[in-house]
Amino acid sequence: MKNNPFKPTDAVQNDWNLSSVVSALRHSRETAHNIRHKGRIRELPSREALAQILQGLLAVLFPTHLGRPDLNDESIDYFVGNTLNSTLAVLVEQVRRGLLFVTDADAENDATLTAKATEITREFAARLPEIRALLVSDLLAAFHGDPAASSPSEILLCYPGMTAIMYHRLAHALYELGSPVLARVISDIAHSSTGIDIHPGAKIGGSFFIDHGTGVVIGQTTIIGQGVRLYQAVTLGAKRFPADDNGVLIKGNARHPIVEDDVVIYAGATVLGRITIGKGSTIGGNVWLTQSVPPGSNVTQAQSQSQSK
Repeated sequence: MKNNPFKPTDAVQNDWNLSSVVSALRHSRETAHNIRHKGRIRELPSREALAQILQGLLAVLFPTHLGRPDLNDESIDYFVGNTLNSTLAVLVEQVRRGLLFVTDADAENDATLTAKATEITREFAARLPEIRALLVSDLLAAFHGDPAASSPSEILLCYPGMTAIMYHRLAHALYELGSPVLARVISDIAHSSTGIDIHPGAKIGGSFFIDHGTGVVIGQTTIIGQGVRLYQAVTLGAKRFPADDNGVLIKGNARHPIVEDDVVIYAGATVLGRITIGKGSTIGGNVWLTQSVPPGSNVTQAQSQSQSK
C-alpha cells in the first residue's frame, strides 16, 4: 500500500521550527511591516458577506429571474420585503466596517458609526427603485442592440456585461453615499466574475450596453452619457498620473474620458485622458485615442495613428 503524499509523516512533523516563524511573522505584522489602515483597523469588509448581499439585492430587483422562479402575484411582495430586510441587516454591518476607512475618529469605539451606517443603508434602500429603472434601460439597450439576443431574460441571466453593470450601479450608489471601500470591493467581485473592471466612481448614464465585455476597463473619473455602447477590451483610462513635488501621485483629479450620448466604441479601442468623445461618434476597433473628437465623428485606426504622429 502506497503512502499518502498529503499526510504528514512523524519524521517531519517537528522540523518546522514553528514558534520562531510565528514570532517573526508577528513582529512583521504588528511592528516592522504593519499595513493595517491607520495602524490599527482589523475589521475589514467581508467579501463573502458582500457576495451574499449582492445575491439578495439582485433577487429584490429582479425577483423571478434572479430570486425564485415560482413566485406569483400573492407571494412576490412578501419575498421582496423579506429578502430586502434580511439583506439590509447584513449590509449595514459591512457599511459600518467600510466607514472605518474614511473617518479620523477613534472608529473602533465611535458609537456614531453605527448610526451613520444605518443612515447610509436606509438611503441606499430608497435608491433601489431608481437603480432598477436604470438597469431596465440597460437591459433594453442590450436587447435592441444585439441581434443575437432572443429576449431580455436571456440578457439578464447570461450576459456578463449586464452582470457587471448591475453590480456597478449598486456599487456606485454606495460610493456616492460615502462608502467607497465597500463599493470598491463590490466592483472587484464583479471584475472577478465577468472580466469587466468598472471603478465605482465612474458615472454612467442609462441605456448602457457592454457587448461581450471581457477586458473592458472604465476608470474612476469617467463620465458616460446616455445610450453608449462598448465592445470587449475597450479601455477608458488615464493618460498620465501627475505627482507632487515629493513624487507622490496626486489623487482625485479628473483624468479619464467623457463619453457623450449615443457613442459606440468598438473592440480593443483605448481612449485615454480627460478628453471628450462627442455625441453620436463611432470609435473603431483598436483605435488609440488621446485627443477629443467633435460630435458625429467616425474615428478609424488609420486616422488615430495619423493624429498621433
